[in-house]
Amino acid sequence: MRALVAGGYGPPGELAVAELPVPVPGPGQVLVRVAAAALNPADLRLLGGAFREAVPLAFPHVPGSDFAGEVVAVGPGGGRFAVGARVFGHGLPRAAGAMAEQAASPPSFTTGAMAEFALFESGTPGLAPVPEGLSPERAATLPIPGLTALALLREGRFSPGETVLVLGAAGGVGGALVPLLAAAGARVIGTAIPADAEYVRGLGAAEVLDYRSVDPAEEALRRVAGGVDALVNLALPGPALTAAARAVRPGGRVLNAAFPSQDPGEFARAWPRLTGRTVLMSAREGALAELAEKARTGVLPDTISRRYGLAEAPRAYADLAGRHVRGKLVVVM
Repeated sequence: MRALVAGGYGPPGELAVAELPVPVPGPGQVLVRVAAAALNPADLRLLGGAFREAVPLAFPHVPGSDFAGEVVAVGPGGGRFAVGARVFGHGLPRAAGAMAEQAASPPSFTTGAMAEFALFESGTPGLAPVPEGLSPERAATLPIPGLTALALLREGRFSPGETVLVLGAAGGVGGALVPLLAAAGARVIGTAIPADAEYVRGLGAAEVLDYRSVDPAEEALRRVAGGVDALVNLALPGPALTAAARAVRPGGRVLNAAFPSQDPGEFARAWPRLTGRTVLMSAREGALAELAEKARTGVLPDTISRRYGLAEAPRAYADLAGRHVRGKLVVVM
């Protein structure tokens, strides 16, 4: 099979498409013929070695976690999905097992979604059926952004009428979070470059701030007397987020889903009257099915900005690392 392969830690320019053996499903696993796989910034961090102590990759390594495809073989005890089933979801590198033990639900591990075939654990909330009317490309964009957005909604407990400032609204997670916040009745103020302003408004934002020409925190304070009810950070590193939190009213919430996160002690000292949380993606039972239904019915819009063939996958990762990206990049097998 053809697969995108990393021979070691390094930049995306070192990725190459190569021939690898088709993996064989073991107990509890399914073999999926991948139809589409979506890129995530976490792929780059893994390849760059940012998590090498917690998640030491084995090389050659096939990147990619979010996918959609068709089950073509089932290992012993992996009968949750039959051969021919259309599925989507996400998987972690096997090396992430120690971290995954702390998760609220059992993870699905994978041999890497950027390949014509990949293995996944079938008995986890990390896999779900693709409903009729939803394309594999759309389904592949949902797992990590959508599950992160759902986790932010649970933690934020947003009420209708609240004003929420979303930093990085035009990115992958923003493409799921902004529509879900709008559907919950929140007034969303998003940050984006001018070229993405209409896109972010189309997601459901009431207002869009050009973070290149104004200070988003100062502008939010100018527009919302007393400060916004909550700030959700999808873009800024820790120290910058600590400064941006001045846009939040006393007693408000700051939720962070960006890497690296701010130092909890520093944040608490700077803003003792705010609640600050770093929120991680989690795949709860039924969450993927919920996301698929919201995408099928249009609550979650299509956020694909560029498509690539598998032969172009190295360029896709180079674009993710070096170009401004709106929404999601998808590799179609």
